[in-house]
Order: sequence, then structure tokens, then C-alpha cells
Amino acid sequence: MPNPYADLLSRVAVERRETEVLGGTTAYWVYGEADAATTVVAVHGFRGDHHGLEPVIAHLPGVRVISPDLPGFGETAPVPGRAHDLTLYTEWLTAFAAAVAPGAVVLGHSFGSIVSAAAVAEGLETPALVLVNPIGAPALEGPRGILTRLAVFYYWAGAHLPRRVGEALLRNRVIVRVMSLAMVKTKEPGLRRFVHEQHDAYFSRFSDRDVLHDAFVASVSHDVSGYAARITQPVLLVAAVRDDITPIEAERRLATVFPRAELVEIADVGHLIHYETPAAAAGAVTRFLSPSGAGTR
Repeated sequence: MPNPYADLLSRVAVERRETEVLGGTTAYWVYGEADAATTVVAVHGFRGDHHGLEPVIAHLPGVRVISPDLPGFGETAPVPGRAHDLTLYTEWLTAFAAAVAPGAVVLGHSFGSIVSAAAVAEGLETPALVLVNPIGAPALEGPRGILTRLAVFYYWAGAHLPRRVGEALLRNRVIVRVMSLAMVKTKEPGLRRFVHEQHDAYFSRFSDRDVLHDAFVASVSHDVSGYAARITQPVLLVAAVRDDITPIEAERRLATVFPRAELVEIADVGHLIHYETPAAAAGAVTRFLSPSGAGTR
């Protein structure tokens, strides 16, 4: 399926780079020009890699975006000798940003919203924070809490079955497609096929089952609300009205916990804002980071 955002993305300069962080090598991609007025460090979600945020990046002309693969996902190997829990990911993001883009705006999607919020609350220096599809409430309490509990069992089984069987279960294409079907909301056939093919291509690019299980436990054991009150920078929340992981009512409550937060709600989309409505998300980010926007004050 042709990438519907390929034409826009082809107009953006991109370069793959690597840097040493916490004793491991982080792969990252730099989009845009070095002299751009604004630089954003973009943190992808659970099981994904940097490709997931490219549709949003394609709609941010004039912004320099630095998009790493999280440790244990995509082209970034696990950090040696560490459990891949939230503490590890928070330390990694703080060190990565300091190494490649000190003072950049931080953007996190889904699990990346938890990592980003935790890092900023713990002292990562940034002028503003953008959270897309933020995990604003405990996942087990969401409208699909039962499915989340099934996911807990799935990742537990993948981690405890014989390694070959467990790895096969976690990378099973049928299960990946079921996950994709559970999240997609668009009725447009071409876009639905693109979303499914993206998940087929990138949802199983984790290094091993242990890292995947650690990251999953971190994703369902924490949420942004636990860090919001300690974040004093301007915050933009880009939330989906039909998100099954964090209902919009919880996102509205989350916006009141931050000292300085703006909430933008996008209708007719769920947890895949970055695939289904990237132009709307990028538009909100552009306004927020404009000279007159909240993110610059």
C-alpha cells in the first residue's frame, strides 16, 4: 500500500545517526534543517519505532525533529545489564536529549508520553512538552480494561513460555493484526490498509521478549497523571475523542493537573492520531510552538 504521506515526507531532509547513551548505542534520525528555529525530540510508543511518527513529522515543515528508536526497539539495541523499566527509559531519554539536542522541545506519543513526562518531571530541561495520545490514566481502568488484562496475560506468557515458543507468540502476525484492528478507527480502506501494513512492518522489531515484557509492564504500571503536577513548562496535550486506552474524559481531567496545559481534542480518531490524523496533530503542535503560542511563553 503506498504511503499516503510519502510525498510530503520526501520533501524533508533526513539523516540516520548513532550516539552512545548509558553504555549502549542509540540509533536516531534527524529530519529537517540544522538551522531550523525549533528542534523537537520525538519519542515513539510501545512496540513501535521512529517510523510511527513520520506522518506527523511530514506535516511539520521548518521544524527540526530528532527521532530515536527506544532501547530494545527498532535499530537500537537494549542497554546492557539493565531492566528496561520506566527508570531506565527516563534516564535514557534525559541522557539522549542532553547528548544530541540540549534544550529541545520534547514530544512523546502513547508510551512515549509516559517516558517524556517522567523525564521532564525528573529534571530533563526543555522549554515545552507535547504529548500525543497521552496515557492519562491507569490503562487497567480504561474502557478496554478487560482487553488490557488479556494483554497482561499475553505478554506474561510470551516471557515465560520456552523462548522459541514465546518469541513466536509475541511476533505472531495474526495477533499483531488483531491489535491493529482494535486500534484503527478510520473507515477509509486505503488508510486502514496503510495502518495495518505499518504495524506488520514495525510492530515486531523489538530485540527480545525480555525487553518487550519489561516495557509492557512499564506501560501499564504508570501514566502521565503521576508526573503532571511537577511539570511547570507549557504542555500541549493532543488527545483523541475515541481513544480506547485513555478516554477523553480522563484526558480532560489530566489537563487540569498540569500547572500550564492546553488540550486539543481530535474527533473521529482513536489511539492512532499519528497515522490517521497527523495533519491535525501537527497543526496543533505548530500553533503551540509558534511565536504567539503557549509553548513559547
